[in-house]
Amino acid sequence: MCEIENILLYCLKQLNGERTIYSIYHLLNGKKSSQTLQDAHLFSLKKYFRILEPLTRESFDEIFNRLLEKKLIEASGEQRYLLTSGGQDYLSNNAPTCYVNGWRYQPFTLLVWERLSLLVQVTSNFTFQETKYIPIQKNTEVHNWLKDFLKSSSIPKQKLGKILFSELVDCLEQAKDINPAVLVFRLTGYKQIGLTSSQTAKKLNIDSIQYYLEFINILHCLIQFVESAPSRFKVLSSLLVNIEQKDSLTLSSRKTWVLLNQGFTPEEIARIRNLKASTIEDHLVEFALNVKDFPINTFVEEEVQQKILEISRQEGTRQLKVIRNTLKTASYFQIRLVLAKYGDRQWN
Repeated sequence: MCEIENILLYCLKQLNGERTIYSIYHLLNGKKSSQTLQDAHLFSLKKYFRILEPLTRESFDEIFNRLLEKKLIEASGEQRYLLTSGGQDYLSNNAPTCYVNGWRYQPFTLLVWERLSLLVQVTSNFTFQETKYIPIQKNTEVHNWLKDFLKSSSIPKQKLGKILFSELVDCLEQAKDINPAVLVFRLTGYKQIGLTSSQTAKKLNIDSIQYYLEFINILHCLIQFVESAPSRFKVLSSLLVNIEQKDSLTLSSRKTWVLLNQGFTPEEIARIRNLKASTIEDHLVEFALNVKDFPINTFVEEEVQQKILEISRQEGTRQLKVIRNTLKTASYFQIRLVLAKYGDRQWN
């Protein structure tokens, strides 16, 4: 199952004591800090980025305390934890079977849900020839999307509901460890109002955070299946039409990107934008993470790059301090930049 505890154990295993437990909290919340974005890449945790935005720090602490009580994890430093042998065995037998891909899908998951819920409601009422009902979604853009879909679709309106139902069943039946009720109870149709998230969680007897995770998981599952076989899901594939793939750069780093492409040096950009040099360095790390073929040779000589990667591999660490103590000629910024650019490749 896609359960929070299993995900936290997996994240701890990947971090291997090199980050505090709250780096996981920021990852799940989708904090757009340079450190969190880099951790998502470096520790191969991008799929869990931003999948639990409603998770509070209090709830996060409660979950971690449960793991401690079960002796699945143990302290290895201040706010740092490792899996116990019992925790490793537990994770081996209960690895997260999730479809979540927060880095790729989360920016438009809500929009897909709004489109799906309105499409189900409209096609259901088409089936019963009902024209008087209140749309479940108020978003004008979603309404315009649906109008465009209905105009361009060659499928007769009376058959849309049947085809949509068949495609949804097809998707959900091939999915593993998913409870369709997580989604189905939320859907509104002919003379049927869907439940809210809290009502559905109560009906399924699970807490609100676990329900949110399962809801996101099932939506990402649908997106994944439809993306991989659009011709098989002719109606569901309409949910992904004109979905804007927003870049993952922060607003501030995009401004730096513009100036960098105009030929300004990092030092000049810091003066122009009245920012600290360290902030501009954070932005450069973001570019190394997110911009394909972003060159870093200007900032780190190739020989130094190779030494940084070699030390990281030999010491089995991504900790900046450990690498810096071994290679004192490299700055922390240079180490961060190299790990951002290449670090995840040698660990996967």
